[in-house]
Amino acid sequence: MQQHFIDNRWVAPASGQYIPVIDPSDGQQFDAVAQGNAHDVDVAVGAARAAFDGAWGRMTATERGRLLQKLSQKLLDHTEELAQLESCDCGKPLKQARADVQAIARYFEFYAGAADKLMGETIPYQSGYTVLTLREPQGVTGHIIPWNYPLQIFGRSVGASLAAGNACVVKPAEDACLSLLRVAELTAEVGFPSGTINVVTGFGHEAGDALTRHPGINHISFTGSPNIGKRVVQTAAEHHTPVTLELGGKSPQVVFADADFDAMVPVVVNAIVQNAGQTCSAGSRVLVERSAYEEVIARLAQAFNQLRVGPATMDMDCGPLIRHSQLQRVAAFLDEARRDGLTVAGAGQLVQGAPEGGFYQVPTLLRDVPPSHRLAQEEVFGPVIAIMPFDDEAHAVKLANGTEFGLVASLWTRDGARQLRLARQLRAGQVFINNYGAGGGIELPFGGVKASGHGREKGFEALYGFTVLKTISIKHD
Repeated sequence: MQQHFIDNRWVAPASGQYIPVIDPSDGQQFDAVAQGNAHDVDVAVGAARAAFDGAWGRMTATERGRLLQKLSQKLLDHTEELAQLESCDCGKPLKQARADVQAIARYFEFYAGAADKLMGETIPYQSGYTVLTLREPQGVTGHIIPWNYPLQIFGRSVGASLAAGNACVVKPAEDACLSLLRVAELTAEVGFPSGTINVVTGFGHEAGDALTRHPGINHISFTGSPNIGKRVVQTAAEHHTPVTLELGGKSPQVVFADADFDAMVPVVVNAIVQNAGQTCSAGSRVLVERSAYEEVIARLAQAFNQLRVGPATMDMDCGPLIRHSQLQRVAAFLDEARRDGLTVAGAGQLVQGAPEGGFYQVPTLLRDVPPSHRLAQEEVFGPVIAIMPFDDEAHAVKLANGTEFGLVASLWTRDGARQLRLARQLRAGQVFINNYGAGGGIELPFGGVKASGHGREKGFEALYGFTVLKTISIKHD
């Protein structure tokens, strides 16, 4: 059974209770994690505050960067161990879990280099004054990490916060804690001062709610659903705590007739199959110029029919969904699509020998989906693509922008003028042209508009959200 990691040591839950850890590949329990509550969160926040006011807060930016770099290398040294934990805990094929370890290591490497480059500036002002700005850490930051990419989102959120000089309290999703508990242990091994990084596990309505309500938290980073995001903001407002939100999307891939279909098809497929479609930025809508519609459907259908789904250990194209309730959610979308007469143009297959208790959903391609249909408007969070035609640029933009979300979009066209023209019209935090995701894009600012959230993670931009800008005005004449 796994305990909390607080103040560089393992701490039993105050409740004495533990939450079962289920392997999505077979539906069986294989471990348990501490069921944290407000008391555990309070202890963790106290440890983080002591670190910020003490050894961690006294470190120079250069020293912080060196520790982050040591952690990056330590994570690489434990690639296989962490990948096995992530794979078993989340149901990811091992190749995807290994990629996640590479990503978290790269996040810490990037923020190690950025730690001593977060600078203020001087401002020209009235004669007789010198005015300057400083970027100072918020203090203690809270991080609510979802179950789909625990390692990656820990890296992009906690890495930036640490680089800026904050101490952190992390609440992972109860479905996926194991890899992050091990990462926290590794931070102590490389020399992070006690209390710098604390991990409290538990349910969102207990430990998560306590974290967002705690008066000792100076900033909250949340990744999750729009509904829970609203509650986080409302709760954090009790203490005027600023919040960075990343709340998912219904991201369009807009394909014109002049696109390179050979290059496009594998990218579009991967953008929905990766992590079984349980990705906030999954390319879940494909909008195709009408003159190329049937050809694109035929190509995508052929690719979908070749996809194989199986347990994480078999390292197939797609693993299981995270839990049974998520499988039921995706199945409900597909049942509704069938009742409404939508056509399945292509679908993957479950491999022989997959455990019967696993939470498997084959990738499914649905054609001629009406833009107003629930499948075209709501986030499925499974390996399901809705494909629909458009007539011209204006129609494409209208469809692409026609949901409450605005996280990521892509354009597939060889026309350079069209690329820039439409990229400026799309309401999304990121727009990719003839690619999607840019290999993880650790250096690229990431976040959404509309119901996809606010604030930015990744890249140097993320550092600004974890700092407070202070203006100093000096009168010397």
